[in-house]
Amino acid sequence: MTAALPAPADPLGPVRAALLRAAREEADRLRADARRDAAAVLAAAHAQAGALLREARRQGEAEGSRAAAAAVARARRTSRNDLLEAKARVRDALRRRVAEQVRQCRNEPTWAAARDRLVRRVRLALGADATVSEHPEGGVVGTAPGRTVDLSLDAMAARALDRAGAEIESLWET
Repeated sequence: MTAALPAPADPLGPVRAALLRAAREEADRLRADARRDAAAVLAAAHAQAGALLREARRQGEAEGSRAAAAAVARARRTSRNDLLEAKARVRDALRRRVAEQVRQCRNEPTWAAARDRLVRRVRLALGADATVSEHPEGGVVGTAPGRTVDLSLDAMAARALDRAGAEIESLWET
């Protein structure tokens, strides 16, 4: 029997092994580079997202502040208008009530004498030739060329309230 001859060695085996080793090393290097690139892209994306979020928050806060300031200003204007309207209604009601009360003096026994004094005051202010007429709500109105004196009860009550303006305003101040 003859001994078997050893199998011929693959002459390209070492070259193949070296190429395979080089390919694996290159693949490992490419994977490592890809991981580094991906990490850098992710870090940049996170940084950009954080910057965008901070800017959006800043803009939102600024817009919120502007909107809140505008809402407060509108509320103050509305409140002020409501207050002024309420004061005007109270003032008008007071004027009507005072005028009604002053007109009651026509029912007093002394009304004729008071009316005569009003006529004398008109004539003193406008002269003896002044035309004096009764006002429908009480009191008198005098006229002379280019001039008028209103001593109606309503006009006198309104003037008295106007003179007491600050005191009347204090009625609703707290």
